[in-house]
Amino acid sequence: MNIEQVILTGLTNGSIYALIAVGFVIIYNVTGIINFAQGEFTMLGAMIVISFVDFGFNMITAAILTIIIVMGISTLMYGLAIYPLKNTKNSLTTIMVTMGLGIVITGISLLIWGTEARPLAPFTGNRPITFLNASISHQDLWIIGSCAVLVLFIYLMFEKTYFGMAFRACMSNKEASRLMGISTEVMAMLAFALSAGIGALAGIVMAPVTFAEYDMGMMLSLKGFVAAVLGGLTGAPAAIIGGFVLGILESVGTGFISSGYNDFIAFAALIIIMLIRPSGILGHKSIKKV
Repeated sequence: MNIEQVILTGLTNGSIYALIAVGFVIIYNVTGIINFAQGEFTMLGAMIVISFVDFGFNMITAAILTIIIVMGISTLMYGLAIYPLKNTKNSLTTIMVTMGLGIVITGISLLIWGTEARPLAPFTGNRPITFLNASISHQDLWIIGSCAVLVLFIYLMFEKTYFGMAFRACMSNKEASRLMGISTEVMAMLAFALSAGIGALAGIVMAPVTFAEYDMGMMLSLKGFVAAVLGGLTGAPAAIIGGFVLGILESVGTGFISSGYNDFIAFAALIIIMLIRPSGILGHKSIKKV
């Protein structure tokens, strides 16, 4: 595999990890919670959109309905399981709760869809595009493009809207935000909904390049978490860079060593970055937990 192909493949995989990592970062910075059910939102995005398409919905309608449904599930999850723990001082408790919620979602998904892997047709043509001695499929471009659009959307939302400014205030200082009249509980709920929508988008765009399965969420959560930590858990740009770094590292391992080393490379990268620079690539020397 030539280096151009390795980079393009890495950017495609990295875009998926970046989308999941952004969800981690948004929730962490607003609530201080590491949500290990984030990968399940991606799994739900893939499984639900495939079901809608199988029922005869067009792709655009299916995608919109899927994102709305997954955001609703996340909001319900926050209200029933996360909000009651808002006064807990033990972060391990909330982490375990999110992991348990992920297992519950996986179990329900097994009952609904079974163990069969489910395919989805590519959004556009199947013929690959040749670029710099490498080939890239139309769906890969959809994945990379979705990540680019998300970057623009998050920038405009956080910089140009009141909603985004309220988010940024909660990220910076929750107590000061309360004094300014911002409901941190509402912001936390919206953070869960927004991260779920981003996760669902990741599942929708990745479904045509991989078979969707009910149990794919846990590994996606772990890969997204690694990408978020690599970036530093400080913001969306850092998460996206972390996702690209992880994707390219995995692609290098697949192209020049063996595909069997994918998971090893991801977790080895996590261990190395935690030993050398615990704050991540773009993180500060100490990450303030809000």
